[in-house]
Amino acid sequence: MIIGRLRGEIATVGTDSVMIDIGGVGYVALAGARLLSRLSPGDKAELHIETRVTESSITLFAFESDEARAWFVRLQDVPGVAGKSAMAIMDAVSPAELMDALAMGDAATISRAKGVGKKLAERIIGELSGKPPPMGRFGAFTQHTSTKETETQMPAAAGSRSEAVSALVNLGYAQADASKAVLAASRNNPEADTSALIRAGLKELAPS
Repeated sequence: MIIGRLRGEIATVGTDSVMIDIGGVGYVALAGARLLSRLSPGDKAELHIETRVTESSITLFAFESDEARAWFVRLQDVPGVAGKSAMAIMDAVSPAELMDALAMGDAATISRAKGVGKKLAERIIGELSGKPPPMGRFGAFTQHTSTKETETQMPAAAGSRSEAVSALVNLGYAQADASKAVLAASRNNPEADTSALIRAGLKELAPS
């Protein structure tokens, strides 16, 4: 059985895990401090789940968005990055910050994560820089999570950057070049939508 999402009432919040009640059944999932700080017993919440099954156990990892869950999985493609390190990274940086760090070769941002040193951060950049970002479980990311019965939209900027990078790659530009161009464009205009980022990215990529 693979659990992909849990929606119910928060029963207990621990130091590194949360119990969510679904129809009288309590599911326990490991979670980062940032997510746990937003949850309280009695909250109505929706958690995106990555299920890990071994011969001796079934472990659930909880995230506030499918995008964060997808990056958690992608990070473990890097040699030396296990579940604990990947969780620490996704607890320390948002998906958008991680994409920016990979595009700019910014190991310092990734090494903010607990237990992730400079060498491992540099290895992550070396392995993942220039590669397309991960997709959602069924192709597109779920666009919201729910806590305290309030839906919170996934930051539009992150989605717009990903879409703009994808569009530039489809036009024939290298992934790394497209990422850097879109990052520069978004820093110049943080409120830009996808179309504006594509236009500005093309200007960044134009020969000087």
